[in-house]
Amino acid sequence: MPNTFDLGGRVALVSGGSRGLGSAIAAALAEAGADVAVIYRRRAGEAQTTVEAIRGRGRRAWAIQQDLGDIGSLPSVIDRLVEEAGRLDILVNNAAIADLLPFDKVTPEIMERTLRTNVMGPFFLSQRAAVVMIERGTAGRIINITSTNGFMAEALLAPYNASKAAMELITQSLAIELAPHRITVNSVAPGLIETEIGMGFPLRPSFREWADEHIPLGRWAAPEEVAGAVVFLASDAARYVTGQRLVVDGGLTCEQFPRMRFYTGQCLQGPLTRRPSAAEP
Repeated sequence: MPNTFDLGGRVALVSGGSRGLGSAIAAALAEAGADVAVIYRRRAGEAQTTVEAIRGRGRRAWAIQQDLGDIGSLPSVIDRLVEEAGRLDILVNNAAIADLLPFDKVTPEIMERTLRTNVMGPFFLSQRAAVVMIERGTAGRIINITSTNGFMAEALLAPYNASKAAMELITQSLAIELAPHRITVNSVAPGLIETEIGMGFPLRPSFREWADEHIPLGRWAAPEEVAGAVVFLASDAARYVTGQRLVVDGGLTCEQFPRMRFYTGQCLQGPLTRRPSAAEP
């Protein structure tokens, strides 16, 4: 029986692939057999480290310097990659920016920069990638990394929330239009992740403990735990999945209140006194 998760022979492009979640996604796709190109904006050294790790797995890899806010040059990124790699099968729109600030401090410049990077960039990358896939008859995959912020608002992140909500509807819109061409479009919506963007906000240290108490699994995700969802959606195992959102949040959005720690009765084998660690299944 063939391995439906095998990505051998396919070429993937991951935006924001130099570090954090993007780097983990690129590594996971390579581990599954894909050749991988990563788009980075500034951190050439980290992008090269990601590329070397991919090549260390016996795959081809490329680092492409590109600002997603420069909309006009995005089609050429796709064209150059296809010319060099020979094809494009998987696009992962991962790059995003976020500013933590009250809504009355949001300037037109901040709003525009957020929407250009988080919405317009992924949209026009997807547009050109889809055209190339259609021209070559490729049953491609477009995977948008959104967020739980795309369907549940969070204070101090109005532009980011709006951008991720927009990407959820863009995902569904493209899924409908591209289905006749056997191209699937889905989103992965992470919750809190151990990355620079997730942990770099100016918040009191007590936020971390408070956040852990509100996640049923009791901890933030490691980037690798989100990357597995991307591999699934990129593979033949998900060839009949399109227009869907796969939430990877440790249960964060399924509970209104963290009631368990206040419960005075017995749970399963006894009082709930511990949470599983990342090393446990």
